[in-house]
Amino acid sequence: MSGRARLALCATAATLMASGALLPLVDPATWFLQAVILLALQSGVGALARRIPLARPVTVVVQAVVTLLLLTLVFAREQAIAGVLPGPDVFRRFSLLLEAGGEDVGRYAIPAPLSDGIRLMLVGGVLVIGLAVDALAVTFRTAAPAGLPLLALYSVAAGLSGDGAGWLWFLLAAAGYLLLLLAEGRDRLSQWGRVFGGAARAPGRVSGGLESNTGVIAPVRTGRRIGALALGIALVVPLALPALDGGLLDGSGGPGGGGGGSGGTISAVNPLVALQDSLNQPEDREVISYRTNAKQTDEMYLRIVSLDQFDGTTWKTTVRSIEDVPSPLPDPRGLSPDVRRSEVQTNISAAESYAQNWLPMPFPASRVEIEGRWRYEPVGRALVGDRGQTTRGAQYQVNSLVVEPTAEQLANAPAPPADLAREFTKVPDSLPGVVATTARKVTKGAANPYEQAVKLQNYFASDGGFTYNTQVRAGSGPAAIARFLQQKEGFCVHFSFAMASMARTLGIPARVAVGFTPGSAQADGTMSVGLRDAHAWPELYFEGVGWTRFEPTPTRGSVPEYTRSDVPSGGTSDPDTPEPSTSSEPSTAPSASDSCPPDMRKQDGCASAAPQVAAGSGGDGPPLAMIVGVSLAALVVLTVPFLPLLWRTRTRAVRLGSAGRTDADAAARTLAIWLEVTDTAWDHGIPPDESQTPRKAAARIVRIGQLTAAPAEAVHRVAAAVEQVLYAPRPQPAAGLSDDVRRVRDGLRASAGRTARLRATLAPRSAARVAWAASDRWSALSTRWREWIAKRWAALARRTSRQAEAGQQG
Repeated sequence: MSGRARLALCATAATLMASGALLPLVDPATWFLQAVILLALQSGVGALARRIPLARPVTVVVQAVVTLLLLTLVFAREQAIAGVLPGPDVFRRFSLLLEAGGEDVGRYAIPAPLSDGIRLMLVGGVLVIGLAVDALAVTFRTAAPAGLPLLALYSVAAGLSGDGAGWLWFLLAAAGYLLLLLAEGRDRLSQWGRVFGGAARAPGRVSGGLESNTGVIAPVRTGRRIGALALGIALVVPLALPALDGGLLDGSGGPGGGGGGSGGTISAVNPLVALQDSLNQPEDREVISYRTNAKQTDEMYLRIVSLDQFDGTTWKTTVRSIEDVPSPLPDPRGLSPDVRRSEVQTNISAAESYAQNWLPMPFPASRVEIEGRWRYEPVGRALVGDRGQTTRGAQYQVNSLVVEPTAEQLANAPAPPADLAREFTKVPDSLPGVVATTARKVTKGAANPYEQAVKLQNYFASDGGFTYNTQVRAGSGPAAIARFLQQKEGFCVHFSFAMASMARTLGIPARVAVGFTPGSAQADGTMSVGLRDAHAWPELYFEGVGWTRFEPTPTRGSVPEYTRSDVPSGGTSDPDTPEPSTSSEPSTAPSASDSCPPDMRKQDGCASAAPQVAAGSGGDGPPLAMIVGVSLAALVVLTVPFLPLLWRTRTRAVRLGSAGRTDADAAARTLAIWLEVTDTAWDHGIPPDESQTPRKAAARIVRIGQLTAAPAEAVHRVAAAVEQVLYAPRPQPAAGLSDDVRRVRDGLRASAGRTARLRATLAPRSAARVAWAASDRWSALSTRWREWIAKRWAALARRTSRQAEAGQQG
């Protein structure tokens, strides 16, 4: 094995050893085998390109193009042209997958599920790092800087993983880097001969210059010792340094994690961080499925947690005490026995890919049966995981109440308790005045808090001209609420935050609940809840009923039955201006139910709701500039592999063109024709030998190319014409040299195999002259630039010297 081949093999091994640190991040680890195969193909392409040889930048470009084709074949075959050539749809597919993968990385705990997006990030990342390592260490022969991409790969894995065996992955990555350095050192020293070897080579044995049979310590042995010492220091020294525990990437204690025992508290967290990302998912992945005995599922909102503190910056949960889960749960606060209720039972299953600390369940729950370390927060009536407990793969049973108050009961509700009103009507001093002003204006004429709440709901859902749009930038502070009231465009976060804030300014206790809409009915009788069913809604408190759900978000969820009495039956919105939606949601399936949601009235009934949303989701495509840019990029990618063929065809046409009018022109054309003969032979695997005379070079081409009589005679005629030009005092012009070149080319193609012919046509070896010419021009330009700089610097120095002398004389 040659030194460069050994170096390429070590570069591939070093990349795979460093990428091993990514294995604990996802489950299953089947992506690694795929990365190994693709990385081997990428490295093999580089080895073939260097064997031609191609110019170094061209080699890297060829590897990059092949890498793109491989990723297209694996991840975007259906969108590709002919199944492998990337087009605009391929890059759009990559963008969606990478976006989804980035969201999955931020959402799931370690190990995350192996989604298509995460798989593209892992495999593509390994290939990019592998290309960088191969280019630096093998193509450009500088192995030391190749440690930087390897370090980047390991650092990303170490930053995301909370695995206690991180030292093992560091040892593996460092060993790979040292292996790469030793391979490069061996390759370099082997070119120096016996200077470092000490002993004479045995007969028939080729020495790499690394033997040390006479007691002389070889430099590589010293390098191994230094590397081992440095690696040991890197492993031992961090043990003596202070550690930093916790942080955003710490997997041991996520949001809501409590302490041990029966006490403890939960921290203030914001579960809305990923809500907008969930709504904009390119694929609606199922996270929860459930089966219930409820007659109607439109009220089966799966509530996760309530946000009851608004500090002027964001809505979040208050720091509260948690306790063991009681069985049954206490009665909901404020719920009177006079209010009609019924109990339903729901069996819920969470997907293995869905891992978070708060337990989704119908509200209000009366009993929960679940295994694991779960604690109960009584004010919000929520269950939170303790000591790393998550919902991943959880199966549990929830008994919950279906509370059905009448409009009259809500309208006649007495004032809430003072302590509850004091806590849940707080608004920050920084809240813009437009919020309270708008609330009073919208609820003008309302006789009680219930009518005020219904008017607020209708203002957002139908009367106010608001539009549902998940692409609007999320925000939760006072300025965001004021901006939302002005722009009248947003998604559930904006609607729920705004209504809860406005209700508080009117003295109505309010908070924001976060969870999922009921989901979509399945053929087997279960309900399926996906990421796009993520939702936020306001809960307002009415004494005698308790915390009561409202639905201000248009086209989402279902308007509660107890708010219908004051909703105008004919609808108040303009039928000519239906609510468009630019969200990525393909339908209103997240809030599917057996009956038509009342808030669809503003869209002229249920029959028109689905077409409107479908039209919105398929509306504006990517901007024209992006389409043009991606198309140009795809054109470049498709054109690059054919550049050697195009250059070779053009060069051949120029060399075989007109002979000119003067003897000098004829002589130059003869030399160009000879260059065409040697390049044609080079394309077919016969590299040129500049040290030989034209006659010997012609004989070499005939012998290696196995040319028959006519092509062999043509080669010798061209060689004789070249010798006339080079050595004869008065060269005699030769006729028919262009035809001789064609005979030589036909003879070489006839004796070559199909692969060799295809290679000579599509990837001619002589195209390397382009890079050589560019390198020569760059060297000449650099030389002229340095000379110009030197002259300017010398002139400036002389001018400065003269000025200094003039100053001294003055």
